[in-house]
Amino acid sequence: MWVLKKNLLYLGMTTKTNLKSTVTVKGRYVSQILHFINGEKRTFNDVDTHSIKQGQFTKFETKDGRLVMVNDKNILCIEIISDNINKALNEK
Repeated sequence: MWVLKKNLLYLGMTTKTNLKSTVTVKGRYVSQILHFINGEKRTFNDVDTHSIKQGQFTKFETKDGRLVMVNDKNILCIEIISDNINKALNEK
């Protein structure tokens, strides 16, 4: 395995994959609705998409500085709402 890594590094390639969240295409700040396996839902507003780190616990920060950690094994799905759309819906 080390030889493969060494050869990839020599060729200018790395074995690291960019795990940046694809949520960033929705904008810098979004609202997330987490759907848990027990049917419960939690909404987090003003989530900084540049702060999302994925792992056993997904971690993200909100605009006001809160750090949120979520255990991925308890989540069915996550709804992402762009900050611009969220503001437009709240103004109506």
